[in-house]
Amino acid sequence: MFEFGRELKRLFRADALKDGITGGDASLLELLDLDLLRAEGRAADVAAGRISAKDRAKRYLEAARVWREIARRTGDVAALRKAASAAERAAAGFDRERRMAAWSAARCEQAGIALLGAELFGDDGLNAAADAALKHAQEAAGDTAVGPLAAWGRAVIEARALRGIANREQALTAAARFDGPIHELETHGRRRAAARLLAAQARIDRAEFLLACGARLKEPMLLRMALDGALLALRKLDPAYEPLSWARASAARWSATATAAALDVDIEAIAKAVNGLVAVLETLSRDDSPLDWASVQGVLAETLQLLGEATDSDGAYAQAAGAFARVLTVLDRMPRVPARAEVAFRRALCMARRAELAADLKGLRAAENALRSELAANRPQKDPVGWAVRQLGLAGLHEARARVSGVDRGDRARSAFALTMALDVFKENGLRALADETARTLERAKRPMPTQASPASRGRSS
Repeated sequence: MFEFGRELKRLFRADALKDGITGGDASLLELLDLDLLRAEGRAADVAAGRISAKDRAKRYLEAARVWREIARRTGDVAALRKAASAAERAAAGFDRERRMAAWSAARCEQAGIALLGAELFGDDGLNAAADAALKHAQEAAGDTAVGPLAAWGRAVIEARALRGIANREQALTAAARFDGPIHELETHGRRRAAARLLAAQARIDRAEFLLACGARLKEPMLLRMALDGALLALRKLDPAYEPLSWARASAARWSATATAAALDVDIEAIAKAVNGLVAVLETLSRDDSPLDWASVQGVLAETLQLLGEATDSDGAYAQAAGAFARVLTVLDRMPRVPARAEVAFRRALCMARRAELAADLKGLRAAENALRSELAANRPQKDPVGWAVRQLGLAGLHEARARVSGVDRGDRARSAFALTMALDVFKENGLRALADETARTLERAKRPMPTQASPASRGRSS
């Protein structure tokens, strides 16, 4: 994956590497493995701090981009802070009146760093700070490529706000916000490789948003749009030169394929998506980009879960739980990342479904313990919706135990209690679709349990 970056290192003499090997070209950063990328960051810091440095603000801006990429790959808080510090110095160093485009680029970089921090650590305050910076950048950008860059960032912020609550019309409106910036970046990309890469990344953001909304709403049209967007992004990317963006676009493609296929119970298409994701993982290195590797592992786990649901396959659920566990090997090092709790929750549900298929009460207990530990580790005040979704999982475990054992020892009452708490949260946060589904599930949980023999007694009678 990063062989070309290593070849670059061999081609340049050691003294030529003192200011880095990309020459400030951010489009080349994907070619560098993590060691080379960290060396590039240190070299950029040295170049910016040198007394004889020409255009020091520009050097700081280049350093900010390198450290942001390190933080994006690793979730390293120290790298994110270095990026923020360098971007702040760059913005302060550019004269807003005389170098408006450069100043706007620095403000966009500050916003990008804030957006990354919000994504990693779930801090909505950073989204607000990013929006303020992007407004300033957009006003001062003029006709440069910075204008569509700022508009793209604001589209991302809107998409994040709507991701879990949008209906179909709202999703389409939010997705349309990406179209203008993508077109303008592609126009600039005819002259600059960096703008072409940014346009492809904006397409991926749009596809991922549509995919999330389509999967939640079970809306085929949104899923088709997500798939089309991912495929178009892939046509604009070269896996030899943009391996990480290519892997991300490929993951969106196969995820959209599998999610749409699951609506039609097309087992062959879901299996094809699984194979496609395995092939993508073969191009990624956990050591060189831990979070990219973990992200694709997470998509693979979700796709295996869809395969398990379509086939009632114990093996598919086992593999999905294993993929989620591999994601946790990366996220366990970052306990402040909200995604860690979500992945642990999904893994517990896989374990539960597998135990239910095997009528394994001990397995259900293990899944319940894992989910309870996640609930205990996360404060509902900080992430009430996430806490409520985990309550849905807990309710499902109680129901599953009652079904497997054939005896209700208070499981359905506990399920109803968990569903009631989740329903209150969904109503308070205006999540109508989730609230309606939870209300229907709660109604079923309150009905008397059908009389049936337990699996053990059925085995004895046979």
